[in-house]
Amino acid sequence: MFVGLKMLKDFGEVTPDTLVRDADKIMEDSRRWMLLVMDGGGLVGYVRKEDIRAALPLMEPSLATQESESLLSQLTVDKILRKDIQEVSPETEIEAAADLMSEMNLGALAVSGGGEVMGYINRSVMLEVLVEEMGHRQGGSRITFEAEERPGVIYEVTGVISNMGYNIISLGAFYHKERRLVVIRVQTEDVSPIVAALQEHGYKTVGPEDFMEEWR
Repeated sequence: MFVGLKMLKDFGEVTPDTLVRDADKIMEDSRRWMLLVMDGGGLVGYVRKEDIRAALPLMEPSLATQESESLLSQLTVDKILRKDIQEVSPETEIEAAADLMSEMNLGALAVSGGGEVMGYINRSVMLEVLVEEMGHRQGGSRITFEAEERPGVIYEVTGVISNMGYNIISLGAFYHKERRLVVIRVQTEDVSPIVAALQEHGYKTVGPEDFMEEWR
């Protein structure tokens, strides 16, 4: 999966000179939580809904109406924009983009190519990708088992399941401490026959009960 296939193209933009109250209205009308800040065709940062709300003098009840209006007419986006925006190309692997966002604690990434901003991706997109890749909305049931770090494990397990006539919806591998856990979602409501078959082949299946002591 590549960033370009999941980026949001309908992004809002403002300039550093845009009034904060105008940016706030754009967000309200378009139901966005973030706007990109462009200057001379280049990306200079972004502004979030919470930054705008925190900057509005409405939070200062002691200010007179006239004073509030005066401040609002002067307060521009360049006073509150965030410059830690990072750019990636549309061909960037989605997991690499997610890793960058996690490493730098970023809420979004701009997507650019050919010298122009093409869109952006945010944490909501990443959550959607996780749900999609794990096949959650396609129903079925999941099976989790411990897998050795050796060639052929996935081939063997998927072979067991497919030979039993079940359709595999999705597959993912995760690590917990020293354990490699593989999660397979299968198109069935009753996974007990599959679990029994995997155990017969020497695989250890696990469930929430196996981790109870860790999260108490």
